[in-house]
Amino acid sequence: MAQQDDEAFTKINDENAKSEETEISEQLQDGAEEWDSLDAASALGKSSDPSVDDDDDADEEHGKTAKGKDKKRRNKDRKSRKVKAGKTGDSLSRASADAVEAPSLLLPLTLRGVTTRNRIWMPPMDMYSAFDRDGRPTRFHYQHYVSRAMGGFGMVIVESTAVSPEGRISPCDVGLWDDGQIDAWRWIVDDVKNAGAVAAVQLNHAGRKASTGCVPTGHVNATVPESEGGWKTVAPSPIAYGHYDVPRELSVDEIHAIVDQFRYAAGRAVRTGFQAIELHAAHGYLISQFLDPLSNQRSDEYGGSLENRMRFLIDIVDAVRGEIPDDMPLLVRISATDWAAGGWDLDQTIETAKVMKNHGVDLVDVSTGGIISGVTIPAQPNYQVPFAHEIREKALIPTTAVGLITKAKQAARIVRKGQADAVEIGRAALRDPYWPLRASYKLGSKPSEIPYPEQYARGAYGTKR
Repeated sequence: MAQQDDEAFTKINDENAKSEETEISEQLQDGAEEWDSLDAASALGKSSDPSVDDDDDADEEHGKTAKGKDKKRRNKDRKSRKVKAGKTGDSLSRASADAVEAPSLLLPLTLRGVTTRNRIWMPPMDMYSAFDRDGRPTRFHYQHYVSRAMGGFGMVIVESTAVSPEGRISPCDVGLWDDGQIDAWRWIVDDVKNAGAVAAVQLNHAGRKASTGCVPTGHVNATVPESEGGWKTVAPSPIAYGHYDVPRELSVDEIHAIVDQFRYAAGRAVRTGFQAIELHAAHGYLISQFLDPLSNQRSDEYGGSLENRMRFLIDIVDAVRGEIPDDMPLLVRISATDWAAGGWDLDQTIETAKVMKNHGVDLVDVSTGGIISGVTIPAQPNYQVPFAHEIREKALIPTTAVGLITKAKQAARIVRKGQADAVEIGRAALRDPYWPLRASYKLGSKPSEIPYPEQYARGAYGTKR
């Protein structure tokens, strides 16, 4: 299966890129910088920051003078005038067409009764900052999420939110397993919406990857002992993740109880004011553990065939879909492959996406990896985009793309080529809460077309002072 994924990955990349020479030419024509060795190192978390290469305001930090920037803009204006006059060759004509089409990233996207103002979304990223260990978000979470909404994101998907205390990734995770947590979320949700973004929540149960450490508890990347606030973990089968503790196998009755926990958490999300719900079926957490034959070795109706292994996910989809309004979008984040021989792969993902669509899922949030520790993941810019594209094309369902997408024109190209319906800006959003505002400017939007908060409009990109 892993070999099939590698072949599909290569095939899709070849088809999308056309040829290396043509793709590089297109990228240079529309102004996107090529990823050099420093960029590749940054993609692996080593050095440099690829996002600044796409930011005019960062030019001075790289030693470029205002005079040099003015010259660059004058040259760009000359090329633009030549295009309008029809005096350029095919390459510049292509660049002009690309420039016109690029703002499709900035167009609204409607799912059921909810419309996002653009296709730049913030994905769920764990903050491990519920320091009272009660699952309640804090002032930090308010600032974290509302600032990104003010920064122009179309949808803000809050981090992994546990459906039970035992479903937390760490003792410092947030949750929606109790009615008392609703008010702690509501002021965040209200102001995310007031800032113009769609507020979504990701519901999760961590399964065998639960009860792991966070900074206040210690035991980071390890199981927190029960004597120090941890708990016994559960899973489809008693198979440990890496060096974590061996989980206890769930009974069928317990599986049904967890399905109900997702249902009740979804109801609380509706009462909180969230406008969309995402189910976390990726990255080796509980739903993902059921999907993958490497972690699910059950012999009952929840193990064995693909139909049986996806049963837990579909049960949850049906339960949540029945709990939320008909006009509320339901998203599912899924790992398209776990990059491991004999494990979850793209073909199984596509088949599961088809079933999910028939059960009322509106969009698949495509990621990869997480079920097996120590696997090699070929992380590079756009490395997960081919999977989003293939699922979109073969399951006929909207998708998002995520993973090392850091530049405005890079993101615009993904949407323009129909490789995904939206892009998610993750770690780059941690560096820059206003990434969408800058991206809109880079793609040629006028200040009046960019969703600045009224108080910030005087500082719009491109203003003289």
